[in-house]
Amino acid sequence: MQAFTTLSGIIAPLDRIDVDTDQIIPKQYLKTIQRTGLKEGLFADWRQRPDGTPDTAFFSNQQRYQNATILLTRENFGCGSSREHAPWALLDYGIRCILAPSFADIFYNNCFQNSILPVTLQSQEIQVLFDRVLSQDTYQVTVDLIQQVVLLPDGEQYPFTVDPFRKDCMLKGLDGIDLTLQHEPAISAYETRRAQEAPWLFQDPKM
Repeated sequence: MQAFTTLSGIIAPLDRIDVDTDQIIPKQYLKTIQRTGLKEGLFADWRQRPDGTPDTAFFSNQQRYQNATILLTRENFGCGSSREHAPWALLDYGIRCILAPSFADIFYNNCFQNSILPVTLQSQEIQVLFDRVLSQDTYQVTVDLIQQVVLLPDGEQYPFTVDPFRKDCMLKGLDGIDLTLQHEPAISAYETRRAQEAPWLFQDPKM
């Protein structure tokens, strides 16, 4: 997993509450277990009008947000089903950080397992960011996980909290598999010992 320390990037605005995972990545894009190519389905139902033409008001159809790495949104982001394709699609698009007043629990946890930092800010701070993002062609901030602060261009700072264990894993780029592999010598030693103690468990059942 890619480590996250600091990120300076363009903010893309999604001014909606209760954004569920069915809208982040609709069901027809869930046929794959690959983590690449899913950006084509990101917010697919919102990117276009009923007649199939692009909705030019949606952020992904605007040139100024094409290189955005930070998503700005509202309360309860990521609610609905627990599909891990949702953070996969966001990451495939290039989003590495999401700023919101609150997140759905399962989605919040999935973000940390997929190298996306979900940052919870105060509602008034989120509103300030929306006002500035929408009034400028491009608006950039720096998200510093080490110092746990969002740095605005004018020097203003918005601090945020994060679980120490999750922070450490993000800084080191460790997901659940990486954490397990840190104990590979002990796992291998156990498997060797267990094969000697109960060899019948390791026999080919066809034999």
